[in-house]
Amino acid sequence: MNKRILFIPIVVIVLGIAFLVGMRIYLDRWAEQPLSVAEDVVFVVEPAMTFSTVADKLVAAGVVNGWLFSLRARQRGLQASVQSGEYQVTATLTPDTLLDRLTLGDVVAHRYLIVEGSTSERVLERLAADDRVSFDLSGVTVGDLMARLGLPAGNAEGRFFPDTYLFRRGDKASALLLRAKSKMDTVLAELWSERSSRVSFETPYDALILASIVEKETAYQPDRALVAGVFVRRLAKGMRLQSDPTVIYGVGDEFAGSITRRMLKTDGPYNTYRRYGLPPTPIALPGRAAIEAALNPDDGEDLYFVARGDGTSQFSKTLEEHNKAVARYQRR
Repeated sequence: MNKRILFIPIVVIVLGIAFLVGMRIYLDRWAEQPLSVAEDVVFVVEPAMTFSTVADKLVAAGVVNGWLFSLRARQRGLQASVQSGEYQVTATLTPDTLLDRLTLGDVVAHRYLIVEGSTSERVLERLAADDRVSFDLSGVTVGDLMARLGLPAGNAEGRFFPDTYLFRRGDKASALLLRAKSKMDTVLAELWSERSSRVSFETPYDALILASIVEKETAYQPDRALVAGVFVRRLAKGMRLQSDPTVIYGVGDEFAGSITRRMLKTDGPYNTYRRYGLPPTPIALPGRAAIEAALNPDDGEDLYFVARGDGTSQFSKTLEEHNKAVARYQRR
């Protein structure tokens, strides 16, 4: 009788151990199997969200078995380590790699493109309209943006490097712009140190202003240094730049697609038909190629150029040659 009484607990213990071992083996195998999702699933883990809530969201999305997923997280001691953010689940993930992604904060990397030749005002507008970004610059203008970013005061035009920037959903717009500003500073300093002896800019900022004009004048790479050469020579000779893009920038919202005689005759800081020297600020965000061109201009003799209408430009040494080119390419 005593032996039978002792035998029952032993059987229960053995069965319990066998169950736990079997469950461990099953969980290990289950956690290594690809998730059965037909298409990618994107979900957001909000700050302070509990693991059970996260598991419920995954169950609702048809991603995992909630009970097994929670059990696996408890087994690995990860149920309190989930980080907030936006996550993407693909069929290539397993329950374990999904847990790793959640606890390491391996969130979705979004891309934000700052386009060469765009303006800082346009960048602000696009950031304000992007629901992936936390826009913390409401009411800010290009004139006070630098101060709002905690930088030395001044006009922010041209200060942000055109490139593709990775960010996480909810990142602040100001943080993204600070990265673009830092990259512009780095690129400009690098190219300034390699500038040609033909340029006589007093500061890198002057080069940035000319680079922005080159950026707007031509997108055709072989012509960039030629355009920069024309402007550098005109500055050296005390000639006006007479650049249409500077006039357009100064006109702002008034510009409706074509430059009028009134626009050309109206004086203003950006009207390079009326004023000598560079405009007071850049007129756009120049890319690396435009900055390189401004700092390493062509050393020819051309003083004029006109668009051919196919993306390239016709260059001339004399006003007579230039007038003929204008008649050929723009007045036909």
